[in-house]
Amino acid sequence: MRRVTQDVLGDASVLRVVEVDVPAPGPTEILVEMRAAGVNPVDWKVRAGGGVLGTPPFTVGWELSGVVAATGTGVTRFAVGDEVFGMPRFPGEAAAYAEYVTGPARQFALKPLNLSHEQAGGLALAGLTAWQVLVETAGVLEGQRVLIPAAAGGVGHLAVQIAKARGAYVIGTASAPKHDFVRSLGADEVLDHRTDDLSSVKDVDVAVATVAGQIPRLAATLAPEGALIALNGVDAAAVTEAGGVFLLAEPDRAGLEHLAALVLDGRLTVHVDRVFPLDRAAAAHEFGELGHTTGKLVLTP
Repeated sequence: MRRVTQDVLGDASVLRVVEVDVPAPGPTEILVEMRAAGVNPVDWKVRAGGGVLGTPPFTVGWELSGVVAATGTGVTRFAVGDEVFGMPRFPGEAAAYAEYVTGPARQFALKPLNLSHEQAGGLALAGLTAWQVLVETAGVLEGQRVLIPAAAGGVGHLAVQIAKARGAYVIGTASAPKHDFVRSLGADEVLDHRTDDLSSVKDVDVAVATVAGQIPRLAATLAPEGALIALNGVDAAAVTEAGGVFLLAEPDRAGLEHLAALVLDGRLTVHVDRVFPLDRAAAAHEFGELGHTTGKLVLTP
């Protein structure tokens, strides 16, 4: 099978495709024939700096959709032929940039029938991040005010929809050409991140720091009991000082199933900006690092 790997840290040019044996699923694991793998900022950050994976060689990628090709000993949740999506092993090496991927069965869920594999391939990591921030950490309630910067991005566009599904009043930021898209997701207000300084935004119950370096600005928008949650490790110290918390998403079957239920109910969908073949993973990273993605980027075999 083909897999994208790297032997050194660096820019996107370090990514290369190699031929390796198809892995065998261990006990309680499944082998998934990848149909689509999501591309996320954590991927290029680890590619360049090592991060949670340390020193190469390694393969990045943590979310995928595909078809169960084999099951390991003790697996009862899935059978060969099931269509699944998931975020296995995060933050350890999942090696999702590959034609076949193994992972714990309970870190996957059945793919919603009304999502393509390309859409489902971009749902797990970004979707679980948004779900764990808004529902499991902040406990967003009907009528609360939620501020989501970069509301057209991978996490942002899913967070807008999840917050609206909870009955929240959603304020998003995006560049002017993306305002109609963010409104189509359900946002009640959309600000231009290039010209608006957030000084007019007040009484926010939950602010999600989807973009690094904005902690003081977001903290200033909060109501007295408002919650501030950061998603970027570089903000960990600043958000703690501001009285907020830093969240690192975790693989979670229950969360995946909640996301799938919202999809099946028509209240959540995944916008795929561009699809790249596996052997153009470097081009996907280069495009993603420009910071202009609307929704998600995915790789297909």
